[in-house]
Amino acid sequence: MIKFRAVRWKNFLSTGNVFTEITLDRSPTTIITGDNGAGKSTILDALCWVLFNKPFRNIRMLQLINSINQRDTRAEIEFTIGRNHYKVVRGYKPSVFEIWKDDKLLPQPGNVKDYQKQLEETILKLNYKSFTQIVVLGNASFTPFMQLHIRDRREVIEDLLDIQIFSQMNTLLRDRVSKNKQDKTDVAYQINLIEEKIEIQKDYLSKLESDVEKQREELRVEIADWKRLTEETVQKQSEYTDTIKELSESIANEDKVQRKSAKVSELMMKLYDKVNNTEKRIKFYENNDNCPTCEQVIEATKKAQVLEATQGIAETTKSAIEQLTVEQDSLNDEIHRINLVQSEITSLQQLWRDLQISTETYKGNVERVETKLNGLTDTNESSSGAKEQIKKLTADMKSYEKKDEELSGDSQVLQIAVEMLRDGGIKKRIIKQYIPIMNKLINKYLASMDFFVQFELDEEFNEVLKSRHRDEFSYASFSEGEKLRIDLALLFTWRAIAKLKNSTNTNLLILDEVFDASLDTSGCDEFLKLLQDIGGDTNVFIISHKGDVLTDKFRSQIKFEKVKNFSRIAA
Repeated sequence: MIKFRAVRWKNFLSTGNVFTEITLDRSPTTIITGDNGAGKSTILDALCWVLFNKPFRNIRMLQLINSINQRDTRAEIEFTIGRNHYKVVRGYKPSVFEIWKDDKLLPQPGNVKDYQKQLEETILKLNYKSFTQIVVLGNASFTPFMQLHIRDRREVIEDLLDIQIFSQMNTLLRDRVSKNKQDKTDVAYQINLIEEKIEIQKDYLSKLESDVEKQREELRVEIADWKRLTEETVQKQSEYTDTIKELSESIANEDKVQRKSAKVSELMMKLYDKVNNTEKRIKFYENNDNCPTCEQVIEATKKAQVLEATQGIAETTKSAIEQLTVEQDSLNDEIHRINLVQSEITSLQQLWRDLQISTETYKGNVERVETKLNGLTDTNESSSGAKEQIKKLTADMKSYEKKDEELSGDSQVLQIAVEMLRDGGIKKRIIKQYIPIMNKLINKYLASMDFFVQFELDEEFNEVLKSRHRDEFSYASFSEGEKLRIDLALLFTWRAIAKLKNSTNTNLLILDEVFDASLDTSGCDEFLKLLQDIGGDTNVFIISHKGDVLTDKFRSQIKFEKVKNFSRIAA
């Protein structure tokens, strides 16, 4: 478990040349208050910057430097993992990046990226994406788990379950597989080369009895034929290259067409939704004379006006759909043409590669025949040398064949390992065991916040949300308050899983303006109850404008104020 102890910063954003320090493990619940611009959220940027070299909010590096002092920007954080005490120091103007373990500076590699990688993968075992899903939740520059790309969702879950080691192993394994294939290719090449050399020697011996001069003439003719074939294939390759270039230029608009097609499809989907909504509204007014909510009679004149206006919208939208359909058909025709050209290019490229193989073969034959031609000497002397060469080549052949057997055995073992380390291998089995636990926890936290939907993540981290009546929803279809409840439920779930696995488990939880955003009064009350149940080893910090309303609900308070354009903690 990572126990964050303290964080401090100076000349950072609106903070002056005196360290602002916050003890992170002093109180189980702390509310951070202050006026707008007083520096409440600076703690989030300082934490993310000192740990991951990027602020929580979308702020450029030069903007992090205090605009008045303009130098010596510095942030420090202290934490413990087990019995080890760590301190990370990061500064700008001058640049500083230090990692201290038990008061000893860890060796710094020449590459700063390697030092950062050591901090994230070896010490914290936590990256920026996981940190902002498990430790902090805010309104600024925060991407909720549900809005992450599937690849990024997988990365967060792998960090939680401490199985990213399998991805690292898979990366190393791919290098070994690649090297094994290359070694086998090299060995096969050597074997083929030796076989050719042996055949050359044997053929050479058999021809020594014939007229040497006749052999030379035949070899010269053969060399000329191979060279002619080489020139023809090279010329044909050049022709294919020109054709491929022309075809490629003819489909240079591929990306533009694909993007335009995607935009048209997206717009058509929105228009179809609009038609469905207007048709539902028309059906409502056609079938109802009274308002189902207030039970008042809908005036016939108003009803007719609404129906006329809604039908007009429906017809206009359908007309727009027809126009877009025509445009989409045109784009599809262009995409079809592009695909045909791509197919032709692929075929030509394959023909070009085939010719390249033939070219190399022809050149090899030229070298081979020239070797034979240059080797024609006295029959007896050459016969003795050729036999000795065959003997040596045979011994080399056995050595390479033995090596090929060893590489084949290694290849089988590596292939088994590849299957195990695929996303569908060991990792999938581990994730499959935890998915039901995750879903159970998510729904538990949603119910605790009086949000009764059935939430499920599948093994590919796609979500399915169903109402009590089993109607399916998407995350985007909910209100901002409902989305925030889902985000909070996921946050607490990830922390629970992290605690269960003791992987990315931390004592720190910081929530920025949660009470000021989309939670209603009921949601705030239910969320406060959740905070009381997350465990005594967690230190919760809430950043809020509602200090006057919420202060008595927290064990401690930190108030920020701005004095003479510098942020500080109020006395």
